Formats: sequence, structure tokens, C-alpha cells
Amino acid sequence: MGSNEHPDLFDTVNTPPIELTAGARVLPGFATQAVGNLLLLEIEEIFRQSPTRQMVTPGGRKMSVGMSNCGHFGWVSDSSGYRYSPIDPISGLPWPAMPKHWLELAQEAAAVGGYDDFIPDACLINRYAVGARMGLHQDRDERNLNAPIVSISLGLEATFLFGGLKRSDRYRRIRLRHGDVVVWGGPSRLAFHGVAPLPAGSHPLTGPYRYNLTFREAGVRQPEDGE
Repeated sequence: MGSNEHPDLFDTVNTPPIELTAGARVLPGFATQAVGNLLLLEIEEIFRQSPTRQMVTPGGRKMSVGMSNCGHFGWVSDSSGYRYSPIDPISGLPWPAMPKHWLELAQEAAAVGGYDDFIPDACLINRYAVGARMGLHQDRDERNLNAPIVSISLGLEATFLFGGLKRSDRYRRIRLRHGDVVVWGGPSRLAFHGVAPLPAGSHPLTGPYRYNLTFREAGVRQPEDGE
């Protein structure tokens, strides 16, 4: 597997969208104006209701990233497999509601990325500490694979890895800064992607952490009354 460095194109909020491949775009600084203490306070409130946890893969490996969710559904992983659930298995309660302006921001980003009518029902919140990483994987647990993925980066810079439809495909290394958004769908919807180990650092708003908000349409049908 090979890799190549992406040019440093993320110096200004006004940088136009950057096409990674067909169906995938980086929106440099798109969320910068929406990011502030309120959003981070909302993340903290969600974590109070549904604390971060290092989920375990079906094979028994503990993930290095701290995770939680908000919205109608949350992504979970354990010995039973990867799936979406309306209930937080730790609290036994529904996941915290997705803040309305988060939904609106995700929809605006999706539209700029070329995807209208995006209605995410799940937001996976990842907290990266120094050394945390995300191996190359596909987001394929959603029933609606016609909807895009919208991923918002907050805090420390990270190196995002974006490849092809096979794990062995050549991938790109993209430096993501605070407020950058990646949108992918269509022909790139099942592209393998990941995050390189987070280097040490400190951000004025998030300290030694990077946060990632990933919006999806899980597409899980909720049962009707009486079912």
C-alpha cells in the first residue's frame, strides 16, 4: 500500500472545496464560524449523559479512540458485532438528542459537497487523545448507503487517510485542521478511510484532544406502535 502527501491547501477559511476523488470533497474551514464554546459545551453535556468509551471490536480488540453518540441512533461495537442501536448500552437510555444546529451544519456541508436532502439520524462523536488512531475501514453499517458521510474536525490537527474501494488501494494523507469538514458519498461512499496516530499538542479550545463529529443516515426503521 502506498501513500502521498496532500498539498497544504487549508490556510484560509475561504479556500474553496477540494475534490479528493469522485464524490468526495474537503471543505476547508467550513465549520470554523460555527465552532465555539457552545458547541464544545454541548459535546461535554452529551458525554455527561453518554460517557465516552473505548469500544471493543467483535474480535476482542479495544479501540484507542473514545466514542459516544447523539441522535436517534448510535453506533456500537462489541462481541456481537458492529451495529446501530437506539439505546446506549452503558446507560440503558436513549442516546442524547442531536442539537438542532448540528443537524443544520451537517446538512449545509452535505449540500456544498454535492448532496442535497441529507437527514442524518446519528452522529458518532470521537475523542482522540495523543496516540489514538483509526485504522482503515469502510462505513457500511448504515442501511442507507445512498446518503453521504459528513465528518467535522475540531481541535488538534490530524492526518486523515482516504483510499479507494479496496483496503489495498493507494490512499491519500490529508491534514485536517480545526473546522475542516470532509464529505463523501456516491462512488466514494464505501471508500476505505482512517486517521493516523494523533501527535502531541494543545489547542486553545480543546486542549490535548481532537474531536470528530461524523454524521450518518443509519436508515434503521423504527418500529410502529404495536410492533
